[in-house]
Amino acid sequence: MGRRPVCPIAHDARRRAVTTYHSTRSRNESLTSKQAILEGIAQDGGLFVRDDVAAGAPSLEQLLAGTYQDRARLVLGHLLDDFTAEEISACVEAAYGANFDSKLVTPVTPCGQDWTLELWHGPTSAFKDVALQMLPQLMRVSRAGDGRRVMIVTATSGDTGKAALEGFADVEGTGVTVFYPHGKVSDIQRLQMATQRGANVAVCAIEGNFDDAQSEVKRIFADEALRARLAERNVVLSSANSINVGRLVPQVTYYFDAYAQLAAAGALKPGDAIDFCVPTGNFGDVLAGYYAKLMGLPVRTLVVASNANDVLTDFITTGTYDRRRPFHKTISPSMDILVSSNLERLLFYLSDGDCELVSSLMADLAEKGAYTVPPALLTRLHETFACGRADDAATRETIRAVWDEHHVLLDPHTAVARHVLDARPADGVARVCLSTASPYKFSADVLAALGHDVSGMGGFACMDALSELTGTEPPAALSALRDAEERFDDVVSVSDMNRYVEDSAVRVLA
Repeated sequence: MGRRPVCPIAHDARRRAVTTYHSTRSRNESLTSKQAILEGIAQDGGLFVRDDVAAGAPSLEQLLAGTYQDRARLVLGHLLDDFTAEEISACVEAAYGANFDSKLVTPVTPCGQDWTLELWHGPTSAFKDVALQMLPQLMRVSRAGDGRRVMIVTATSGDTGKAALEGFADVEGTGVTVFYPHGKVSDIQRLQMATQRGANVAVCAIEGNFDDAQSEVKRIFADEALRARLAERNVVLSSANSINVGRLVPQVTYYFDAYAQLAAAGALKPGDAIDFCVPTGNFGDVLAGYYAKLMGLPVRTLVVASNANDVLTDFITTGTYDRRRPFHKTISPSMDILVSSNLERLLFYLSDGDCELVSSLMADLAEKGAYTVPPALLTRLHETFACGRADDAATRETIRAVWDEHHVLLDPHTAVARHVLDARPADGVARVCLSTASPYKFSADVLAALGHDVSGMGGFACMDALSELTGTEPPAALSALRDAEERFDDVVSVSDMNRYVEDSAVRVLA
């Protein structure tokens, strides 16, 4: 397995202006990034990729200068190069402003000898805001003059749903339908979705888990009959999940920004290596870190942290991905995933763009429930990726220990990553743990981890008690949910999701 990409199109600097995206599984489609963002997923079920992420990338010196917004312009301008500089600037200005409660957007804070990248300062208090405040802007530009209306269809394990709803609420010409697993998100996560404002939104629970919802959403996108019926109404489907390249690309920025903040603080010198530990479910967040590495960020190791649903831990260790295992409901529900969709993109890059191999592996996953990568690919995987897991007991202990030792309050997902990071020996390289949600989205579990008896307590009673116990304040938007009216209480079977999408498109895009 050589290291030269199969398709050289992105290597030709003279053609960078027309860099194209195609499926991870074939090169039958050739789309601009605007087209790929609107399509969401390739017609063959693959995910859109470009052949060379590195070619023509801004220098590290350029990416370390200026503000978060400056870095976002450079990253987006490079990876989505059919957007004009003016279009990118307008998108960045609209996405990253007063809607984030930190001027840094994603501040880095100390935690013992390591660092925490706080990704939850946006309007829904989760890392998904960084991408889902941007994606509506990218879609708005992409569909300019198109004339078609767009129905966003998204499966969520907890955080993507609210972030997508908030980002697309009342956006002209766009509707959004969100599916979440019934009884498998936190009370606050459910309320965030059930109370969502906007005339163009629909929210529905499904009888099943996140993998069931995500798999059916992919089938919905592949349903040619549904596509044709919606086309008659001038409606197209797209996705706000990280399978959409427009969701993935904005996340690359905060890896460069974290490095810039540490350089500015004197914690490292430009060019020094850095490690990131990422709580991982669908693999989009950590994949963005790999894109940053390909673009020149001196990332040494990306540590993939899993909860009891440890399919990724086993894969990274052995090279065999096997979803045929029990599904565990944990206190870190956004990671309760057994089919990590974005891993497909990593397989594409690690195999030097071998679409045939990726297609074969994905067919094995669909038909047999498992696949094994070639030894050479596993070797390349181990050059950058490491892994670890934390069950609920370890997660609770980490929440308590970090609070007691450092006076830092972690949500359960971040605690999974912190546990995994703490298990790795430090060697002087700067280490950053990605913090993906406010602890107040999971008040009951965090409060219980700190030793408080939460028996009989509702979500807001736990929120108030956690605030009193720790002297911290919940985000205003989460606290305000106690007075919000619940608008959505639908629950459907997986087989009825297709019909629900079509009915929602008719209703909200009428």
